[in-house]
Amino acid sequence: MGDGRNGDPGKAVWRTRLTAARRDLSHAQRVAEASALVDVVSSMALPDTVCCYVPFGTEPGSIAWLDVVRGAGARVLLPVIPADRAALEWAEYTGPQTLSPGRLRGVLEPSGPRLGPESVREAGLVLVPALAVDHAGARLGRGAGYYDRSLVHAGEDTALVAVVRDDELVDHLPTEPHDVRMTAALTPRRGFVPLPIP
Repeated sequence: MGDGRNGDPGKAVWRTRLTAARRDLSHAQRVAEASALVDVVSSMALPDTVCCYVPFGTEPGSIAWLDVVRGAGARVLLPVIPADRAALEWAEYTGPQTLSPGRLRGVLEPSGPRLGPESVREAGLVLVPALAVDHAGARLGRGAGYYDRSLVHAGEDTALVAVVRDDELVDHLPTEPHDVRMTAALTPRRGFVPLPIP
């Protein structure tokens, strides 16, 4: 997948293919990959503030990584989806008991005070949900654009890390001018992978 030899398929084609592949995963595979991602995060040197997210649906990962990051002494900020498709708001995560259903079905969000879109600038690391990321750092999301509108507020030295399954780190993805490039990928088996890959 993703060699681009026959021309890049459109983003919609990629999303359909990747979403179907995730749906085909067994529960055991999901659990194993989530556990592996927690192990990877546990092994990382973390900055003072980390922006994470609560995986939902077929997204790789689990709530467990939030507590790993907090246990390492980092402040954890989680996204809050706005009503108007603007940039994401952020709020601090202080434990699973502070999570509640958000605007979108199945998405859990922190219930604490909203800190504004610019608070992502405080993070040294942002873990970003993705359907795929390519070797040059191009990320494919679900298409709503929340992260592309939000990551422009990140600091210049902030690590922007797409969390994907191993076979979702691909050679080439279609891009648009507004797409924000990732500086690394995080996968269950390969761990932390700096991007771009030569």
